[in-house]
Amino acid sequence: MPQHKKTSSYTASTPPAKTREEILAQRKLDSRAEDSRHIKAALKGEQTAYRSIMKKYHDQVYNLLYRMIHEKDEVEDLTQEAFIKAFQSLHNFNEEFAFSTWLYKIATNNCIDYIRKKKLATFSIDKPIESKDSEYTFEIPDSTYEPDKTMIARQRAKVLEDAINSLPEKYRMVILMRHTEDKDYQEIADELHLPLGTVKAHIFRAREILYKKLKKKIHHY
Repeated sequence: MPQHKKTSSYTASTPPAKTREEILAQRKLDSRAEDSRHIKAALKGEQTAYRSIMKKYHDQVYNLLYRMIHEKDEVEDLTQEAFIKAFQSLHNFNEEFAFSTWLYKIATNNCIDYIRKKKLATFSIDKPIESKDSEYTFEIPDSTYEPDKTMIARQRAKVLEDAINSLPEKYRMVILMRHTEDKDYQEIADELHLPLGTVKAHIFRAREILYKKLKKKIHHY
């Protein structure tokens, strides 16, 4: 008689499905591990690592700053500044903490400084203030005036001008259009017939170069 093979009653147990909290926790660990790899590579001078970090966090930083300042081009400028400052200080980053938290703090502090400076600039002591009866101006004596203040300002301007002039043509053009002609990103893209992303990348690279050139020189004045 034919013998029938006995089928095993044992069935492999499937692992229990992960909870939402466990999935999120694992994603955070994976993200931090990815950041760590990019940071180590960036510190070795690998430019692709810098680009990967910026690509990963650009929109998050932009959205964070947009909640503080509702001016798109200003937000883009501040976003780029935040990454430049973060990259310049990357050797100080402590991996015990999340890179995103460190980056957001840099971006937020930079934005707060910008807001403070803008608020000071919007109040001019020379501008007449209207009242019901007449106009009047504030006259506040400048107790901090120094005879060489104008000369120092000129020297700083000359250092900046020389640094801008030393930029490669494609970077010099966009920086001048953005900061001298006060054009927005889309206007620059339209005039130069370039994609908007390319314009943003050129401006970021130009600022990065200028920051490195001016970081030490500007402290002499």
